[in-house]
Amino acid sequence: MKKNMLALAAILVITAGLSRHAAAQTITPPVTEAEKEAFYAKAIEYRVADIVKALNLADAAKASAVHDVLVDQYHALRVRDAAIDTRLRIDGKEINYANRAPQLALQAQPLHDRFLAKLAEYLTPEQVEQVKDLMTYHKVKVTYDAYCAIVPSLTDTEKAKIMELLKQAREEAMDGGNAPEKSAIFQKYKDLINLYLDAQGLDTAKAFKEWLASHPGTNSAVVK
Repeated sequence: MKKNMLALAAILVITAGLSRHAAAQTITPPVTEAEKEAFYAKAIEYRVADIVKALNLADAAKASAVHDVLVDQYHALRVRDAAIDTRLRIDGKEINYANRAPQLALQAQPLHDRFLAKLAEYLTPEQVEQVKDLMTYHKVKVTYDAYCAIVPSLTDTEKAKIMELLKQAREEAMDGGNAPEKSAIFQKYKDLINLYLDAQGLDTAKAFKEWLASHPGTNSAVVK
């Protein structure tokens, strides 16, 4: 019996050792900075290619120039984000939109203005608007349409105010560091819209609740 127990113990030790060895062999090595940059560059190329394609520019030289302007802007935003995040780490703060927002407000505008000026060299005002929508996932139209559906009694003045605030959100969200940050920026403006509509005598919270009850399964984040 003792021999059997010793043999079993030896098998368990060997098996555990083999398992650890196998696990060690399958652990993915840390991603290098060069690999991160390569992945980001590839992702940006896909994103920019989609935007340029949607513009449907017949002039190949113009399409190439717009492509380069967009790539430069995304890389400039990445450099800005890295600087902001480094500062937050040094200060011992969590990296999130609430903490990033003050620095975004300071650093984004020069990049924003330069970017739009470069786009205007190659695109019409209507095409620049299209680029803004593409960079922010068409959130202006999606959110505006949602408000019109949820609060059907909106006046033309109220609709105009909603659109005005959503376009302000778009201008700011264009410079957001990522999709969640763009959504956070739009949320800030949706809160302002809700306050505005409530001040006009509309109970937006009640309207949203009733609309969601009659549209089960709908994503409430569109206007909430």
